Amino acid sequence: MNNRRSFIVGIKSLKLSSKEKFFIKKYKPWGIILFTRNISNIKQTLRLTSSIRKIFNDRKYPILIDQEGGKVNRLKNIISFDNLTSEYFGKKFVKNFKEFNIYYKLFIDKTSYLLKSIGANINTSPILDLRIKGSSNIIGNRSFSNNPKTVSKIGDYCIDYFHKNGIGTVMKHIPGHGLAKVDSHHFTPVVKKKLNYLSKKDFIAFKKKKAFFAMTAHIIFSKIDNKNTVTHSKKLIQLIRNKIGFKNILISDDLSMKSLKENLELNTIKTFNAGCNIALHCNGNLKEMEIVGRNSPLVNKFISKKTSQFYKILS
Repeated sequence: MNNRRSFIVGIKSLKLSSKEKFFIKKYKPWGIILFTRNISNIKQTLRLTSSIRKIFNDRKYPILIDQEGGKVNRLKNIISFDNLTSEYFGKKFVKNFKEFNIYYKLFIDKTSYLLKSIGANINTSPILDLRIKGSSNIIGNRSFSNNPKTVSKIGDYCIDYFHKNGIGTVMKHIPGHGLAKVDSHHFTPVVKKKLNYLSKKDFIAFKKKKAFFAMTAHIIFSKIDNKNTVTHSKKLIQLIRNKIGFKNILISDDLSMKSLKENLELNTIKTFNAGCNIALHCNGNLKEMEIVGRNSPLVNKFISKKTSQFYKILS
């Protein structure tokens, strides 16, 4: 673990290219994230993840995937989860808890089974952002509810059920993306609500969570830090640590998103300076990956310790 670097990258295709193998051996990223472009069927994906783990000689090496269900379904070449949105489960939770519990556990059990069968061991779920009327549709039905207590409770079930199945979870987008009026993949959202309001609404859903990982929001909360997105804000990361009380590994959202206005090198450096533990880069562009790799520090004792705790739940 000690010679790995504190970043996660995506890869381009269905198998590792010789250049990607060279890159992984040279920079030793902490983890790899899979997308639909990497998945054609179960057998092929397992071959891919096995080839990654072989490089590290670590059968528990972190391999992540965004498998929320609904519109964020990286397994769509294998199975459709189109109707099983977070909104669907949120409504079921309120209407008929008993039914919710049966359906949701089944959904997570089956998702976990699929993730294990392709060699993924971390799911970037649950989304704990609130569903806010008039906000950007980038969250939309990916949210469980507009009620922070409902979102928080379902979040606990999600984390617990995945952990029992030997899958780590990344709650996102801490401390809350729900109020964003624009899509942070393309623009920088600015939220003008005061801390007092946010503490009673958006931030509550992330409190007292047992997730091993959380992903930051690329949004500006102007009343707390009017210059930096959460990913680059020391103030907001202190708030995540102290007020929200998240003490585990903090991963940035994708550094290639347009919400971040500096060049990639500066965006990477600022991510670590603000207090994120691990930088995430998703698009598989090797030149960009090298910039992130070069500017990511070696894994420190904190990350090593927390990674070991995560490894303990893996079967």
